[in-house]
Amino acid sequence: MLYLLRLKTILQSSHLILFLLIVTIVYSLIYSIIPRKSNYNINDTIIRGYLISKTIDGDKLSLVLKGKEKVKGTFYIKNYKDVSLYESLPLGTNLELTGTLNMPNKNTIPNTFNYHDYLYYQGINYTMSINNIKIDNSNISFLYKIKNALIKHINKYQSKAYLLTFILGDKTALEEGIYEEYQDIGVSHIFAISGMHVSLLTGLILKLLKKLKENTRYIIVIVFLLIYSFLTDFQPSILRSVTLFILLFLNKRFSFNLDTLRVYSLTIMVLLLYNPYLIHNVGFQYSSVVSYSLIRNNKLIKGSYLMKCFKISLIAFIYSLPITALNNYEINILSVFNNLLYVPLISFIIYPLSLLTLLFPFLDSVLLSLNHISEFLANYMLILNIIIPKIPILVVIAYYILITLFFNSYRRIFILIPFILIAIIKIYPLIDSHYYVFFLDVGQGDSTVIKYKNETIMIDTGGKVNFKTEAWKEKKRTYLTDNTIRLLKSIGVSKVNYLILTHGDTDHLGEAEHFVDNFKVLNIILNKGDLNAYEKRLINKKINITDKYRGRLNFQLLDTGIVYDNENDNSIVSLLNIHNYKMLFMGDASIKTEQDLLKKYELSAGLIRVGHHGSKTSSSKTFIDEINPKYSIISVGKNNRYGHPNKEILSILKDTKVHRTDQDGSIMFKIKNKKIKIETCNP
Repeated sequence: MLYLLRLKTILQSSHLILFLLIVTIVYSLIYSIIPRKSNYNINDTIIRGYLISKTIDGDKLSLVLKGKEKVKGTFYIKNYKDVSLYESLPLGTNLELTGTLNMPNKNTIPNTFNYHDYLYYQGINYTMSINNIKIDNSNISFLYKIKNALIKHINKYQSKAYLLTFILGDKTALEEGIYEEYQDIGVSHIFAISGMHVSLLTGLILKLLKKLKENTRYIIVIVFLLIYSFLTDFQPSILRSVTLFILLFLNKRFSFNLDTLRVYSLTIMVLLLYNPYLIHNVGFQYSSVVSYSLIRNNKLIKGSYLMKCFKISLIAFIYSLPITALNNYEINILSVFNNLLYVPLISFIIYPLSLLTLLFPFLDSVLLSLNHISEFLANYMLILNIIIPKIPILVVIAYYILITLFFNSYRRIFILIPFILIAIIKIYPLIDSHYYVFFLDVGQGDSTVIKYKNETIMIDTGGKVNFKTEAWKEKKRTYLTDNTIRLLKSIGVSKVNYLILTHGDTDHLGEAEHFVDNFKVLNIILNKGDLNAYEKRLINKKINITDKYRGRLNFQLLDTGIVYDNENDNSIVSLLNIHNYKMLFMGDASIKTEQDLLKKYELSAGLIRVGHHGSKTSSSKTFIDEINPKYSIISVGKNNRYGHPNKEILSILKDTKVHRTDQDGSIMFKIKNKKIKIETCNP
């Protein structure tokens, strides 16, 4: 009893709780950047463990195995008849994987998704290229049997994608683009199983058990929540809600008399001490910050039901703004109003209906219809997206300090702080006097971005050459330019003034249609060759098609005056001059085009974007000697089937500093007052 009294005294000190919370956060940040030793050796070829998760996309099976530690594996299914075998593979199954361990790749385009860090923070040190899988279904644990039975039951429903999302927090079954639509209108958080959902579940169970003693009821609910946490793969938002429920119960049971904010602070501390890597989880960041803001500002949430909803949405928006901006590089400032519809719709109608549908299958069509209505409404929601360049972490810290300080005394300023932040961040790229040139790693393709203040030129988009394969092997379409768009937003670009498509090959303009559908492009410049199907579709996009550059940069389109009968020869060649420092962009122009250019122009450049990915058909010694570049950039895919770059070309370029996208990732040149800074984004 004396121990509890001392503990009660300690916990009731608000200053001590705040201090311990800050210490815990700092500890988590430091701990999570300390290199972690793996229980495996990269030379290991056999990994044994049990299956935690799996997805199948075409002939690609992706799985996570838990052995000595978690390993992410990839296996390519060889026969169509085996697809059903792996689709029905139960979770918890014991597997023996034979293959090669690899270090996960980092992002090779700045400010985009870092796959290496994503896996690392989940406790995964290695990926595995799997050659063979041995399956043993004989010893699946009881909890995994429950989860498999639930998944099997859900898969019988037409609305299974939504049931998996709302019941188990698994969004992988949603059709491509649906989640992105909700993200655009600023309500994608409704797909996360939140504290509100857990509260509905616990409230329902407590009501059903109301005849039992209070302690017994709460213990039963806690056991249920722990099992539910397992079923949802211990998602951070669920862990936070369950831990908070347990601590609130202990607070009441032992009469600590702590207010909700102190209990919530203890919840965050417990979770971060249990798993410091949670500090980097976006779901944990959102749920923690939003819940904290609503608890702290609870006294503000008064008025009619509609007014309460508006205040909740506004407070959540203000506190979560930096998290949204840091992850998406844009915000929809009208999401406050969109949430007035979607939060009640999902939380009080669709989510409870999802629970009922599990028990009463005849409700399946009703649930499916409601979700289709929700998708339909999403197309008509208010969207006013503002691109927010990457925010320095010190600005984020200052933001939270300011909204905390101004909340109590200056609430009007409190509401204005987000808009002041947005204005400052938006203005900075416009006054930044640096020139930026990005040579992007788009695999076996080519894409370059040139930016100066509010002028942006993009040369080619990259694109994958799709080789014909069996229908069942085809994968969901992924777009290279999604990362390009993220990069552009992260550096404050809201529009591309000129998109220059050097020629019609897929590896140069294959992503152009997707890009112009998802990003504002003012002008497109095409070469003089015959139009192919890609280029004809772009003309129908009602974007200005021109053969001239009329922007503010010293940028020149070089023209031999000849129309060749070869697509590569017709590549647009361009020259950028920054304070008399010249950059030459060759497209896929061949030696023939190079010869004709030398006849017409006196060319020299400090940098050359090497023609045709370093193929022997381009970059003759005569041309390189005449240009005399200090830097050579070769855009080329890793282990490509064409053998690019050619050894002879590398020999010709030996007196230059060669940067290759397959080795260096994306390469950035930052130029101001003739001073050049070069940065690479190594894989």
